[in-house]
Amino acid sequence: MLLSSVQDLYPFTTSLYFHTHQNPNKTLTFPMRTALSFLRSLSNTTTSLHHRHCRLLLLRTLDSLNQSPPSPISLPTTKSPRTSPFRTLSTFVEQVVGEAENEGVREAEKWDFSSSIGENEVFDFDDSFGAIDLKARGSPSLEVKELDELPEQWRRGKIAWLCKELPAHKPTTLIRILNAQKKWVTQEDATYVTVHCMRIRENETGFKVYKWMMEQHWFRFDFALATKLAEYMGKERKCFKCREIFDDIINQGQVPTEFTFHILTIAYLSSPTQTSLEEACNIYNRMIQLGGYKPQLNLHNSLFRAIVSKPGGSSKHYLKQTEFIFHNLATSGLEIHNDIYGGLIWLHSYQDAIDKERISSLRAEMRLKGIKESREVLVSILRACSKEGDVDEAERTWIKLLSSDDKLPSQAFVYRMEVYARVGQPMKSLEIFREMQERLGSASVVAFHKIIEVLCKAQEIELAESLMTEFINNGLKPLMPSYIDLVDTYLKSSLYDKLEATFFQCLEKCRPNRTIYNIYLSSLVQVGNLEKAEDIFNQMYSNGAIGVNTRSCNTILGGYLSCGEYVKAEKIYDLMCLKKYDIASPLMEKLDYVLSLSRKVVKRPISLKLSKEQREILIGLLLGGLQIESDEERKNHSIRFQFNENSDIHSVLKIHIHDQYHEWLASFSRSPDGGDDIPSYFSTISHSYFGFYAEQFWPRGRPVIPKLIHRWLSPRVLAYWYMYGGYRTPSGDILLKLKGSQEGVDKIVKTLKTKSLDFRVKRKGRVFWIGFLGSNSTWFWKLVEPFILDDLKVLLKAGGGQSLDGGTVETQTINFDSGSDSDKYPSDHSDDDNC
Repeated sequence: MLLSSVQDLYPFTTSLYFHTHQNPNKTLTFPMRTALSFLRSLSNTTTSLHHRHCRLLLLRTLDSLNQSPPSPISLPTTKSPRTSPFRTLSTFVEQVVGEAENEGVREAEKWDFSSSIGENEVFDFDDSFGAIDLKARGSPSLEVKELDELPEQWRRGKIAWLCKELPAHKPTTLIRILNAQKKWVTQEDATYVTVHCMRIRENETGFKVYKWMMEQHWFRFDFALATKLAEYMGKERKCFKCREIFDDIINQGQVPTEFTFHILTIAYLSSPTQTSLEEACNIYNRMIQLGGYKPQLNLHNSLFRAIVSKPGGSSKHYLKQTEFIFHNLATSGLEIHNDIYGGLIWLHSYQDAIDKERISSLRAEMRLKGIKESREVLVSILRACSKEGDVDEAERTWIKLLSSDDKLPSQAFVYRMEVYARVGQPMKSLEIFREMQERLGSASVVAFHKIIEVLCKAQEIELAESLMTEFINNGLKPLMPSYIDLVDTYLKSSLYDKLEATFFQCLEKCRPNRTIYNIYLSSLVQVGNLEKAEDIFNQMYSNGAIGVNTRSCNTILGGYLSCGEYVKAEKIYDLMCLKKYDIASPLMEKLDYVLSLSRKVVKRPISLKLSKEQREILIGLLLGGLQIESDEERKNHSIRFQFNENSDIHSVLKIHIHDQYHEWLASFSRSPDGGDDIPSYFSTISHSYFGFYAEQFWPRGRPVIPKLIHRWLSPRVLAYWYMYGGYRTPSGDILLKLKGSQEGVDKIVKTLKTKSLDFRVKRKGRVFWIGFLGSNSTWFWKLVEPFILDDLKVLLKAGGGQSLDGGTVETQTINFDSGSDSDKYPSDHSDDDNC
C-alpha cells in the first residue's frame, strides 16, 4: 500500500539550496549553528581568532551538507531520560493495536456481506511503478542574523537561554516561559528561536514558538519563515500542523511554494486517517489550479497509486480525480507508466455505468505504445463485460487469459458467470462454475455466492438448494449472502415453510442480520401471523446489533392496519415520527383515517432532544475518539460518526449507532430507501443542541477531557467507550484509548478508582492507554457487560484465550511494569503527533 510506503520512498534532504518561481537562482541563506556555538560566542574571553576558526568550521559543514546526497530522515534523540522506561509500552501498544486491526481484518473478511463481486479487490502494481525522491524546490530565502551580531549582550544571553531551555519543556510550560519574556522579545528574537529549533530538528518546539508569535501585537507575517516551518512539518508527516501553516499563508493572500504543496500532499498520503486521501487530492488540485505549478512525475504517480490502492468499491468514486491526473501527465509531456493505463481501466470497470468508449481508447493507446495487457487489465475488462452483458468481448478476453502464462484468477470465472446470467443463460453460468472447480480444484466463496444468486434469480430453486448444501458441507464462510438470496426467493415464491426453516438454520450457523430478519418479518405479515411478527419485531428492536429500520416499521405497520390493530399502529407511527422514518405511501391514506378517529388535535412536530441513553452513549463515543465539527461562529455543531471499515466490532456498532441517532442524521447520512447498507462515515445535522458537548469535549477544535467528567462515567459510558475506542488483547486484557491532558486523565483515573477498578495507565505520544490486566479486566467486564451489544460480547469478553477470529492464541507475557504508572507521565514533548 502506498500510504505505508511513502515514508520509505521519500528521503529527507538537508540540501540548503531552494528556488522560488519568482527567482529560481536565489540561494537560501540558512547557517547551521547550535546552541553551544551561541553560548560560546557570548564568552568575554573568546578571541577573534577563535571566532574565525568557528566560522571556518561552520562553512565547511555547510559545504559538505550541500554537496552530499540526500540522506534518510534522522531526527536527533533529545528526549528526556524519563521517557525511556516507556519504550516497552510503546512497543506493546503498537503490537496490541496491530493485532486488533489484523484480527478485525480477518473477521471482516469472514463476515463480508458485500453484494457486489470483487468490491474489496485492489489493483496489483508493478514493482517498478512510482520510484519517489524528495527534492525541495521553490522555497524563498530565509535570512536570520547571527546571535553575535546583536548589539546587546543581555539580549544574546536571554535568546541563547531560550534556545537551550524551550525544547526541554512541556507545551504549557513553554508558553509560560515565552509569556514571561513579552516585555523584551521582538519579532526578530522569536524568529531566531524558531529557526534555531528547526536547525536542531526540534520542529515541534519551533512550531509552538511560531504560533505564539502570531498572537503577539508586533507580529508581521513572514512568508519565508512560514514556508520553511511548513516544509519541516510536512517532512515529519505532521499534516495537521503543516496544513495549519499552509492555510495561514493562503489567508495572508499569498500563494504557497510548489514544494509546500508537494510536501503537504505527501504528508496526507502518509496519514492513516480515512479523510487524508480526499485532503491530498484537494491540495494536489489547488497546486495546479491556484498555484499554477506543474507537479513532479513522482507526485502524480504517488497520488494515483494511493487512490487505486484502495479497494475497488471505495476507490471508484475517485474516477474523475484519476482522469485529472492522467490529463496532467499527458499535457505535461511526462512519462505515463503502464500501471496508469491499467489502473484507469480498473477504475472504469468498477463504475455502475461502464464507459466502453473510454476503456477502448485507453486500450488503443496501450497498443500504440506497445504495452501488453496484463492479467489485471484483462480481469478488469471481464468485470466491465459482466455489467454490460457483453458476451463476445468477454469470450475474447477469456481466450487471452487462457493463452497467458499467468495462473487463471478465480475472479475471471465469477465475471464470466455474471455475463451469462445477465443475458439469461443461468445454466451456462453453472457450467462455468463446474469448470472452475475442475481447473482450480475448488470454487471460491465468491463463486458460490454468485452462482446461488444467479440460480435464485432464475427461480431454479432445487439447483440453488443443492449448491447451498454443497457450500455448507465445504465449510466455507460467510454463508449469509447466500442465505439471504435463498429466503428472498422463497418469499417471492410464497414458500413460507421453507423460508422459516431456512431462517432458523441461518441463525444457527451465522450471526443474525437485519436483512434476513426483515424478510422473515415480511413473510409472517403476509401469512397473517401477526403475533409472531410482533415478537420478531420486538427482538429486532431490542437487539442493538440488528435494530429496525424504515422497511421493518412499514412492514409491521401494514400488518397492524390490515388486522385492525389501530392502537399498536399508532405506536409504530409515533416511533417512525421520532426516528424520521418515511411512511410508505400506500399506508398513508388508511393511517390518516385511523389518526383522525383518535386524535382531534394535530400533533405538533416532535422537538429534537437527546434521551438519557443517547447522552450517555455520546459521552462514551467522545471519550473513544468521536469528533465534533463547529461552524465559524461556534453556534451550531455536528457530530461526525466515523467507524473503521476493517473492524468487525465497528461494523456491528455502526448499525446500532445509526439507529440510535437516526432522527439527528443529515439527509445524506441516511441509508437510501431504509436499506441496510450503512456507510462507515455519517454525520448529524448542524444544531445548537450539541453546543454543550462541543464546549466540553472539543473547545477550539481540539479534543479535551471535561472538568466534570467524573460525574458522567456511568457503566453505559464505559461500555460504549470500550466498544468504540477500546481493544481486547489476545490474552484477554482490556485497553481503553484516550486523548487529552494529564490533568484530565487524572480525573478519570480517580473516578475509576472509586468504582473499585484496578488498572495501569501508559502513554504513547498524546495517546493514553488505560489497561485492565489479568483479573482486573474481569471486574471491568462485569461492570460494562449489561450495556455491551449482544453480538459483541463474545468478541469483547475479558479473559480467555480466543482471538477475534475464533482461533486460539498463546498467552503472551505483557510487561506493564516498565515505566510509570497512572501517577506518573512522560513529558508532553513528543514526536508522535502525526495526523
